[in-house]
Amino acid sequence: MEHLAIMKKSWKLLPKILSGEKKIESRWYMSRYPPWNSIKTGETVYFKDSGEPVTIKAEVKKVIQISNLTPDKVREIFDKYGKTDGIGVTDISKYIKMFKDKNYCMLIFLKNPQNIKPFNIDKTGFGLMSAWITVSSINQIRKK
Repeated sequence: MEHLAIMKKSWKLLPKILSGEKKIESRWYMSRYPPWNSIKTGETVYFKDSGEPVTIKAEVKKVIQISNLTPDKVREIFDKYGKTDGIGVTDISKYIKMFKDKNYCMLIFLKNPQNIKPFNIDKTGFGLMSAWITVSSINQIRKK
């Protein structure tokens, strides 16, 4: 499978993925949304900022799924993985506050991030608010 992660543009995370400062893509949910149970080691994740073309791809090195979160568990996750998730030490408390009431966390460890020739996608059928799309091939959603 191949995956598309749509990032919040204002967080400016794509350069951190490319530089290796962000080695983990974390996803926080109230319910089990994709890519929960649908992403595996060795698969490819493509990245784009919202409203922009896809510009980066990386390989999945490892996946950790954590359920039954509590505010204390959220703090533990950020204490252990926050820096590798590209979050500055001074911002960790802000993110703990933002995600303290979530039930599920996915930590997707990345390797070999690289720039790719930009391309646009067609999210028809996936919902306008989709922030993660899983397909058998990225070509299924690549605009011609």
